Amino acid sequence: MADSKQANPVVTIKKYANRRLYNTATSAYVTLDHLAQMVRDRVDFVVFDAKSGDDITRSILTQIILEAESSGNNLLPVGFLRDIIRSYGDSVQGFLPSYLDLAMKSFTDSREQFSKSLNGGFDLSGPAELFQQAVRANMSMMAEAAKTFTGVVVPTALRPTSKTAQKSEASEELVAMRAQMAAMQARLDKLDGTHG
Repeated sequence: MADSKQANPVVTIKKYANRRLYNTATSAYVTLDHLAQMVRDRVDFVVFDAKSGDDITRSILTQIILEAESSGNNLLPVGFLRDIIRSYGDSVQGFLPSYLDLAMKSFTDSREQFSKSLNGGFDLSGPAELFQQAVRANMSMMAEAAKTFTGVVVPTALRPTSKTAQKSEASEELVAMRAQMAAMQARLDKLDGTHG
């Protein structure tokens, strides 16, 4: 199976002074909703200011996120947003984008493995362990990167925990995940009953 990035070229979007976005691949004007769907469909695009030629992809993607957040699809925790703001001008500013990119890729991979496990049945011991592995990998990566880039040793509280503590946390999270799954199943059953 060919990689989608190799199969599909990057689409160029032009933003005009009237704030309209023009998809050069389809020769049609598009909205932020269209661009959000392209992201979900894994269609890569870049956005250029039609007048200056500047690459404004980052600001357009940020605008899509802001619109999703303001419409009630709250995904970003307030603490995370505050930490992002604090990071501007901080000594880790240059390192943070790479870390966040790697962390998000790790999360996406774990989510796909979790989804595959759920599709194969409801044994949550595998997905819980996959989730724990992803958390441990992210924490280790962050600790090592912080040490490499800043020379600062990450406090013990932020380091990956011992195997015993990890097992205890994993079993607590497994119980919580099972309770959440049961609650979700009850909601689905209730919805199914109201529509049936």
